[in-house]
Amino acid sequence: MTVTNGYDAFEGAGDLLRALSAPIRLAIVSELAAGERCVHELVEKLGAPQPLVSQHLRVLRGAGVVRGSRRGREIAYALVDEHVAHIVADAVSHAGEGP
Repeated sequence: MTVTNGYDAFEGAGDLLRALSAPIRLAIVSELAAGERCVHELVEKLGAPQPLVSQHLRVLRGAGVVRGSRRGREIAYALVDEHVAHIVADAVSHAGEGP
């Protein structure tokens, strides 16, 4: 039998929130909520340099938030779970409400 502390169940949620902790990652997740995107599409939409977008996609992929699938010479990224898009949308909405 395994005994856990009261907060152990929240470890996965903490990992997810850490993966989403950069504003550009929130923007990437928001863009991917509308559907698959290649890196060049995200670069164009976000106005961020390609190496920066690729670096943050790597973090999101490592956290299991996005997945990539080959589309010819490019890789199309998509959300693994639509719940993440809802979390980001709620966070952005809440932040816009003010104090």
